[in-house]
Amino acid sequence: MSGAALWPSPRPEHQPAAVGLLALDIDGTIADDWPETISDRVQTAVNQAVADPRLEVILATGRSAHSAMRVASDLGISQGWAVCSNGSLTLQLDPALEAGYRIDDTQAFDPKPALEAMLRLLPEAWVAVEEVGVGFWVTEAYPVGELEGCIKVVPLAEIAARPATRVILRCDGRTPEEMERAVAAVKLPWVNYTFGWKGWLDLNPPGVSKATALEALRLRLGVPAGGTVAVGDGTNDIAMLSWASRGVVMSGARPEVVAAGSEVTGAVEDDGAAWVIESVLARLAG
Repeated sequence: MSGAALWPSPRPEHQPAAVGLLALDIDGTIADDWPETISDRVQTAVNQAVADPRLEVILATGRSAHSAMRVASDLGISQGWAVCSNGSLTLQLDPALEAGYRIDDTQAFDPKPALEAMLRLLPEAWVAVEEVGVGFWVTEAYPVGELEGCIKVVPLAEIAARPATRVILRCDGRTPEEMERAVAAVKLPWVNYTFGWKGWLDLNPPGVSKATALEALRLRLGVPAGGTVAVGDGTNDIAMLSWASRGVVMSGARPEVVAAGSEVTGAVEDDGAAWVIESVLARLAG
């Protein structure tokens, strides 16, 4: 675990100002999964929200810092905050910095026990661990486009030996249901886990989620609990959707994700996220 506190105190250089916090998942929410596309309507809505000084717009994603910052750049977001790696990383965006951000908070865990347990049931799994701000260490070369940044193939022992913010297990040909059964059989009390598309499993530090990182930012920014809105579509959004005063689920999400939210919007191809953002702005305009 890093030395950074999970619940950091407000910094003097960032005085609380926002009256609302809007957390946006990326994949399947504001962007089509593949090929990655952000519609003009979503782009416009995000730009308008970012320009409103009463609203703090935060990308909250399972993506790495490297990948999230590329999307932030595509959206024209250069200041504020981003929650990455399912809550393990919090970034403060700063256009004056070479990378465009600084790492504000990091949560890490020892991946070795979980990897040993999971690989006994899923020996074919490809393993990746995020090298924060750089890319990934992997046991096998992932298909082009699945991971971003500098990719380095290393032995499993090297991956298991270092603290990790997020570990990925990818099993080509496995369904999400098969991955869920494997996790249920092993039981992983020492990590937090979420399932992605196809045979994809993310492992994160215990007790860490998008919701924990967003709550830390809410407290820092002085946003009232009733002023929180979150939009998402995946199992890694469940905690965030439950945390938000208004948790909006994208149409087509799994039943357990829908159950975590307070309402459902249109699918990503129907610009469902744009409708939510527009409604938040309309309410602020009052």
